[in-house]
Amino acid sequence: MEEIVKLTKLSKCAGCGAKVGAGTLAQLLEGIRVHHDPNLLVGFDKSDDASVYKVSDDLALVQTVDFFPPIADDPYIFGQIAATNALSDVYAMGGTPKLALNIMCVPETMAGETVHEILRGGYDKVYEAGALITGGHSIFDDEPKYGLAVTGFVHPDKILTNSGAKVGDVLILTKPIGIGVLTSGMKADLCEPETCAYAYQLMTTLNKNARDAMVKYRVHACTDVTGFSLLGHGLEMAQGSEAALELQVDAISLIPEALELARMGVLPAGMYRNRTFAEKHVDAGTTELAVQDLLFDPQTSGGLLIAVDPADAEALMNDLRDTVPCAQQIGKVIDYTGGARVYLR
Repeated sequence: MEEIVKLTKLSKCAGCGAKVGAGTLAQLLEGIRVHHDPNLLVGFDKSDDASVYKVSDDLALVQTVDFFPPIADDPYIFGQIAATNALSDVYAMGGTPKLALNIMCVPETMAGETVHEILRGGYDKVYEAGALITGGHSIFDDEPKYGLAVTGFVHPDKILTNSGAKVGDVLILTKPIGIGVLTSGMKADLCEPETCAYAYQLMTTLNKNARDAMVKYRVHACTDVTGFSLLGHGLEMAQGSEAALELQVDAISLIPEALELARMGVLPAGMYRNRTFAEKHVDAGTTELAVQDLLFDPQTSGGLLIAVDPADAEALMNDLRDTVPCAQQIGKVIDYTGGARVYLR
C-alpha cells in the first residue's frame, strides 16, 4: 500500500504564515533604487498588493506573484487555496485576472499524482476566475511550495490602491478573521472535520464577487487581508492614506473556533511577527488579548478590506451580503492626529 504523506507535515510554516514579516521586508528593500518610469503607476516602493503599468490610455497591466508551503494535506485543496490567494492581489487593485504562470517547488520523492493534483487545483481556480494558465517554472526542493505569477487588466483611471482612503470612508471586510490560528489548530489535529471544511471553503472562495461589487461604487482604497493580518494591512492603508482607522471590534466577524484556540494559546509564528511590526501603531484599548491575537493573525486567502464613500456604504453592503462569505461594516477612516494609526473600540 502506498504511504499517505500529509503535506502540512513537510513544511515548517503554512500558507501566508510563511511570509517574511512586514518590518523585515521593509528593511530588506531599504536603499534599493527605484527607477522612474511615468507609466509605472504602482511599484514595489508603495507597499501595495501588486504593481501596475500603464500600456495605453485605456489599459494598464496588474502584476503580482504569490506562493507558499502547504496549508492543507489534500493536494487538490492546497492548489486551490494557493491559486485563490495569488489571484486576490489583482482583485484588490480593482483588476481582472487574465494570465497566470505556475510556480512550484517539489521534493524529488513526491508522487507524480500528488504534484498533478496540486496543479489541477490551481488550474481549476484560475479557470473559475476567467483567466488562463500559460506555463510556469518548477524546481526540486525539500519543502513543497506552490503559487502563481498573475497578470490582470485594469483601466488606468480605475486602479484601487491601499493608500487612497479618505476621512469619513466606511471600512468593509468581506471574509471573517482567524484562518491562521485555525490552520495552526488543524495542523495539530485540534479541529473537527466541519471546522476544517469551513476553513477550506473560505480559503478557496475567490474575491471576484467582492471586486465586481465594489467597482460599481465610490471606493477610494482597497487591500486584501493576508499574511500581514487585518491590523498590519489596515496600518499600511492608514499610513499610505495619511489617516487613521477606527475599528469596531464587536463588528468584526471572528471565527469562533479560532477565538477558542487563541484563548488556549494556539497561535502561529506569523502572529508574533505581525504584532512586532504593527502594535506600536495600534491603540488596543480594553480589547481582550486573544481577540487582539486574531486581529494580528496572518490570513491566507483572506477577504478584501474596502474603504468606501459613506454615501455608498449601504448600497455596497447590500450588494455584498449574498455574494461574499461575510460582509461586515467594521469601522471608518478618521483624521490622524499623531500617535496611533489604528484604534480598537
